[in-house]
Amino acid sequence: MDLHKKRLFMLDMDGTIYLGDRLFEHTIPFLHTITSIGAKYVFLTNNSSKSTAQYIEKLAKMGIGVDADRIISSTRVTAAYLKDQYNGRLIYALGTAAFRDELAAYGINITNFVQPGIAALVMGFDTELNFKKLEDACMLLNRGVGYIATNCDMVCPTEYGAVPDCGSVAQILENATGRKPVFMGKPGSDMVDVALAQEGCAAEDAILIGDRLYTDIACGIAAGVDTALVFSGETKCAYVEHSPHQPTYIFEHIGQIADTIFVELCR
Repeated sequence: MDLHKKRLFMLDMDGTIYLGDRLFEHTIPFLHTITSIGAKYVFLTNNSSKSTAQYIEKLAKMGIGVDADRIISSTRVTAAYLKDQYNGRLIYALGTAAFRDELAAYGINITNFVQPGIAALVMGFDTELNFKKLEDACMLLNRGVGYIATNCDMVCPTEYGAVPDCGSVAQILENATGRKPVFMGKPGSDMVDVALAQEGCAAEDAILIGDRLYTDIACGIAAGVDTALVFSGETKCAYVEHSPHQPTYIFEHIGQIADTIFVELCR
């Protein structure tokens, strides 16, 4: 497999290194294995309900110390898209307070009130969702404003099962208005492109590891990097055969990847 030759490991978070607030037992040893071979790791997350600062805090409580550059979120690539496409125009942000604050910190001109002059609606995974936000979104979408969503995930895994994610809310709004958003984040290649450029790594020297075929694995394929699917989150073994997104490697969990690297080094 030559996994020990990889220089950059790009890791999904929910379902790959932890589930909810429970860190998987293999995560810390796996990260130590990566650093022991002289490689780097970054985290790629579609979950836009938390800010980068909140992710740093969450990981620190789990014993993983990282700086902001090591977390590449769908909010980050969405903000870059909004800057490029809307150039300071007013954007309605449908999401958590942390999502709005993060967009504002990236320099996006945002509001969470319906008012004249709104050029687009941007939606994140909103764990603070209420009917008023859905009503606002319908009013704006029926006016014909631009429509962007941070990610297409239908569900977010938790310790007690799945909950509706951004893609599910987008489906609700499509049912009501007939509008579909431009989806950012995985499975698009933007987050991988950012990671490769930031770390100065060639695509052939990187690998993306995640638990979802239609976001994580599809993202890696789109970006031209190797992929590893783990069964610690959403995907079950039976799903793989029928998926158009076939991973380079399949493992039960990231601990098996660390074991494979160790075996390769001992050859």
